[in-house]
Amino acid sequence: MRLALLALLVLVLAFLLARAVRRERREWARFRRLRATRSRQRVYRRWLIESVVVMGGMSAVVLLATWTILGPTLRDAQRWAPMAWLRAQLDSGFGAGLAIGLPIAFVVGIVLPLVLLRGRIDEIPAIGDIRALLPRNRDELPYGLGLGLSAGVFEETMFRLAMPALIFGIVPNGPVAFLAASLVFGLLHVYQRWTGVLFATVLGLVLSALYVVTGLIVVPILLHALIDLRSLVLIPVLLGTARERVE
Repeated sequence: MRLALLALLVLVLAFLLARAVRRERREWARFRRLRATRSRQRVYRRWLIESVVVMGGMSAVVLLATWTILGPTLRDAQRWAPMAWLRAQLDSGFGAGLAIGLPIAFVVGIVLPLVLLRGRIDEIPAIGDIRALLPRNRDELPYGLGLGLSAGVFEETMFRLAMPALIFGIVPNGPVAFLAASLVFGLLHVYQRWTGVLFATVLGLVLSALYVVTGLIVVPILLHALIDLRSLVLIPVLLGTARERVE
């Protein structure tokens, strides 16, 4: 069983890392040079299909292979002292207040600065090399919406649910499994340069902690989707570019 899981992990990692390198060396450079909306839409469309079919399909395969390991992986990580302490805080009134207040504060924190900066600057600072990815007009905006939602669902299913269980089946240590999956998640953002890799790795660790503490995969899914939709939908809308149509 462990040998079969190791073989599956090697295949998954090889495919994901090869895909990331290919995007960094070829696809991303080409996409940044595109100016025609129809050409950009074709790339958006291909990336969206890949996100659903490739990442979604791969997640499904890994989940089927590790279905009986999902629970033990989560419980082992929850027994780690820092996670156990955080979970204990949720049972208190203060912890419950934080559980409600922090998500609200997060949403306000990512939206309010954009609203306040609206009309004052032409370009909102971004972490990592992602500006070329942002939709430039209304015709590109639906693809930004699709990519943001698909990343939230399928990347979280893979890196917070499926891959940690796969790694746990080989190395039975929950915290190590989630840490390793977060590192892989960060490396796949190599096309965004080192700042993008670093931010994605830290974000992966935060999302993993949220899943472990709450025990609900929907929490990191929603948070991931909100972060991506902020970049791929909200920023273009507030800058005004996404309200324009291609003639």
